Amino acid sequence: MNANILSKIYCLLLASIVFLAPFRASTAASFVDSEVKHFGYPAWFKDTPFFELQEDLTKARSDGKHGLMLLLTSQGCSYCDVFIRKSLSDPEIASMVRKHFDSIGMDIFNDADMVDPGGLEMSVKEFARRERAEFSPTLLFYGQNGKRMLRITGYQSPERFKKILGYVTGQHYRSESLGEYLNRLPISKVTHAGIRPKHKRSLVLSRNLLPTSKPLLLIFEKTGCDECDDFRNDVLRLKRVKNTLKQFEVVSLDALDDKTDIITPNGIRTTASSLFRNYAFSRMPAIAFFDVNGHAVLKTDSLVLSQRMMNSLNFVLEKAYIKGLTYQKFARIKAIEMYQKKQKLK
Repeated sequence: MNANILSKIYCLLLASIVFLAPFRASTAASFVDSEVKHFGYPAWFKDTPFFELQEDLTKARSDGKHGLMLLLTSQGCSYCDVFIRKSLSDPEIASMVRKHFDSIGMDIFNDADMVDPGGLEMSVKEFARRERAEFSPTLLFYGQNGKRMLRITGYQSPERFKKILGYVTGQHYRSESLGEYLNRLPISKVTHAGIRPKHKRSLVLSRNLLPTSKPLLLIFEKTGCDECDDFRNDVLRLKRVKNTLKQFEVVSLDALDDKTDIITPNGIRTTASSLFRNYAFSRMPAIAFFDVNGHAVLKTDSLVLSQRMMNSLNFVLEKAYIKGLTYQKFARIKAIEMYQKKQKLK
């Protein structure tokens, strides 16, 4: 089935589903991530049909702004929808972004030609792949010199996104990672204590010399992390997730542990806290998948709910990465397959 037919089916999918996105007052901004969402970019985003980003950056610079904020999305993305509705629609956030950046929305599957902030020509799809827009939404911030200041993936709550804007506009990216910056900020709420698994003085996860029969899932968490508890209770305990996890070796790591020696899947000695920093994670829980030979396959610290978790697990089990598929392309194919299956049952 060619790409045009897939796109048409996907558009039909968008038009055929009634959407409900309930929110609860918890740390994880719960919503139904299996639902396909039709969304539009905020009205204050720039309308740039030709994606001449170098010209857009020149204009932003002449207006005295820090640069560009690019929002990379995909059709039907529920995480994109909730980010736009809950965070970018916040008046305070909208004002902050508009003051410091010109903002542009782009679909990561767009085949249209573009010019990146540095003047290179390519398609939007190639640009998204180059910028490692593995999960949607992906946010890219570019400075006046055309260089990327920050890339973040996934849904960002209003509270967290304000801190991210402070990190970029305050130019803290010049001297520290986003994770280090966020850890310095005062905690705005009290978290309850959770119990995280304890390991021995060393943990051997190496697979490079002796491959195993199961792929590996590392979960980075910490004591007192409400989001970590939500992930365990609302995602990992779901029956279909639990059953699929039986095909993995699952290891929980304390992301703050700098004492326990770990031999990584590719045979490097380190600690969980160092590994967390090396992966450029800035929040918990975070997950990282490895194949049976210890090669990194997929990792993210973005919000992962039930459908994204199932897609991630199946992405690894079906070895979609060997076929040259990105996670987002794989997820799109699965959504189309689900729609076609539902149509046959009617």
